[in-house]
Amino acid sequence: MDELKRQAAARALEEVRDGMKLGLGTGSTAKHFVELLGIRVRSGLSVIGVPTSEATRADAERAGIALTTLDEVDRLDLTVDGADEIDPALNLIKGGGGALLREKIVASASDRMIVIADDTKWVEVLGRFPLPVEIIPFGVAATRRAMSEAFAKSGNSGQMVLRKGKDGHVFVTDGGHWIVDVHLGRITDAPRLAGLLNVIPGVVEHGLFIGLAGMAMLASPQGIRVVERP
Repeated sequence: MDELKRQAAARALEEVRDGMKLGLGTGSTAKHFVELLGIRVRSGLSVIGVPTSEATRADAERAGIALTTLDEVDRLDLTVDGADEIDPALNLIKGGGGALLREKIVASASDRMIVIADDTKWVEVLGRFPLPVEIIPFGVAATRRAMSEAFAKSGNSGQMVLRKGKDGHVFVTDGGHWIVDVHLGRITDAPRLAGLLNVIPGVVEHGLFIGLAGMAMLASPQGIRVVERP
């Protein structure tokens, strides 16, 4: 599986051109992309990157990739990132690693977003993977009640679980927030659910990436399948 992820990352690297400003994703597949990009940089490729997490920042620095911030550049040419699920419209669930807020900010500031993954991430309907929702620690009960109402209005329901870290304590994102993982099983009308979650005051961001990815590169034992958004 790790080799398939690396193959998808290598295919995405073919889309990178000299002088590009790149969004650098987070997660196991994106980590391969950063490593391969670093090899190209050391061979003379000139790019500058914006990392979507502190973990990716550290990986990029080790790889010798020049970094910047969205305060210093207006737009990015391309973001390459992984996903936890991808549907045929190239809507995504992201945030299994906890970096969804920065990932969505970077993707939204990019002219193009390419998703790289092994083909097990391809699904007909989103929802088998728990939907991460990043929330403010203040007023958690009120936020969860509002989330339940949003799920009901969009025809969804499922168990909400506050994410814990490996140490057993509440998982804290790079932005200092918490994450509720929602086990929906099958998401009815993902764009509508995304809109309803967007207006809840205690919700910082959610893992539904609607209309952001323009291309997916899916690696399987049979090769790389490239899918473009309809």
